[in-house]
Amino acid sequence: MNYAIIGFGAIGQALAKAFARSDIEVSVATTRDPESFASDAAAIGPKVTPKTLAEAVKADIIFLAVRFESHRDVAKALQAWTGKTIVDVTNAYGVPPEELGGQPSSKAVAQAFTGAQLVKGFNHLGAAALGQDPAVQGGRRVVFLTSDDDDAATEIGALAESLGFAPIKLGGLSEGGLLVQARGNSWGKLIFKDLVKFD
Repeated sequence: MNYAIIGFGAIGQALAKAFARSDIEVSVATTRDPESFASDAAAIGPKVTPKTLAEAVKADIIFLAVRFESHRDVAKALQAWTGKTIVDVTNAYGVPPEELGGQPSSKAVAQAFTGAQLVKGFNHLGAAALGQDPAVQGGRRVVFLTSDDDDAATEIGALAESLGFAPIKLGGLSEGGLLVQARGNSWGKLIFKDLVKFD
């Protein structure tokens, strides 16, 4: 299994730090030349590898850490995404619900990535919290996961555990997913909740 993070702003770099802490290899990409962010990747760790977008989308599991408005541009990198899992880390705050046909933003993302399994996750934490060690006072920082594909959610849950987080599945995108999605100018009730689970 190989991993990529598309988008290397604050959230993308925070995710890369999580992989580096756990000594898991991950590719990072933007629409820019990899040389332009190679030094930032190297500063995070030796297993964080800058790549072109065309190279990064070959990964099995892809974290989509771009602005919501950019997801369609990323989706054009492949004609079909069959066999891949997309982890939607975007937040569509400020996007009018009518632009999304009244559906949750992750449903719109899923439609753009034809054939992929989609899991909404890792989007409810700010970059500062996401970039910190998830081991907190004897517990683990929570990440919420929602998907219409339970197997995909389970797979990303296992990865979240490997990264040190405590995954909590909220169900489908149109149900629990609404708790972690922005709708227009309002945030889901669990967005920015920095919770810790004690086992």
